[in-house]
Amino acid sequence: MIKPISLPSNSHDLGQCLETLERGFREVINALDEKPVAISFAFPGPADYPNGIIGGYLPNFPSFRDGVALGPFLEDKFGIPVFINNDADLFAYGEALAGALPEINSKLERLNSAKRYKNLLGYTWGTGFGFGFTVNGQMHIGDNSCVETFCLRNKKYPDVICEDGVAIHALKREYAKNSGDTDHNLEPKDMFDIAEGTREGNREAVLKTFEDYGEIAGDAMATAATLIDGLIVIGGGITAARKYIMPALLKEMRGQLQRMNGETISRLQFKVYDLDDFNEFVEFAKGGSRELKIYGTDKSVVYDPMKRIGITISKLGASRAISLGAYAFALQQIDRQE
Repeated sequence: MIKPISLPSNSHDLGQCLETLERGFREVINALDEKPVAISFAFPGPADYPNGIIGGYLPNFPSFRDGVALGPFLEDKFGIPVFINNDADLFAYGEALAGALPEINSKLERLNSAKRYKNLLGYTWGTGFGFGFTVNGQMHIGDNSCVETFCLRNKKYPDVICEDGVAIHALKREYAKNSGDTDHNLEPKDMFDIAEGTREGNREAVLKTFEDYGEIAGDAMATAATLIDGLIVIGGGITAARKYIMPALLKEMRGQLQRMNGETISRLQFKVYDLDDFNEFVEFAKGGSRELKIYGTDKSVVYDPMKRIGITISKLGASRAISLGAYAFALQQIDRQE
């Protein structure tokens, strides 16, 4: 509706940060033809989102750690309702309403598959390892506004959180370790270009860095998928390097574990498909349907014993999906209030 507005966060200084937020929203409002009825936006990290209070462990917003009534502050400034939610929660919500979930179900329908999905796990890959999920089209917030997987164990460093293996800073650190170049100033885009051969650099170190990223992410995502049975969508700038990350991620999720008696079982109790691979999607859609006789009768029912989920990269893009999620959430809340 308007040209994007980008301002420095000034997250180190609370006063500056709040002034920046107010200024940014005023610029947006002044550029609109009509007065908005609400403000709805995303914030990274834990918070008391229903009450609009930001606080807690916020590495990227140190000035907010003691608690900031951000929603009430903006409501006082603008005189309209303010809705704040976690960015990854809104990403999953936007993808469930208008992105990955309807797109995959539509493709299943076109391939004459009876399978349909209602639940979606959303991950954002960038400065952190964001996570949110929806169940039956509803965004799951939790009792404490704290649906997080960034703090799961890191497979390669068990005493470290997984986010320190699945984030931009992790890629930079691991490339330094793998290449021996501790003074490098490469960003993930630069590493991708090295992998593609369009930029000079240590390609072997880059490939190892992306592989480790995929393994750590896959381990954490397998834990979440074990508890929440649904499709997975991933967004964020690092997904541009998917072809170097996904093989290790899928290998991890498709891996096996052992029981104490030596028996081997699959890590996940369903098959995991790469839904961006045409051949895998066809197999995913086909499933294992067969007729099953009803005991004692001459009747039968269709039975598909193949439990399966899939992973796809966002086609909306993380920013657009988050925006759509924030917009839909605000409309929903306004309808409830009315």
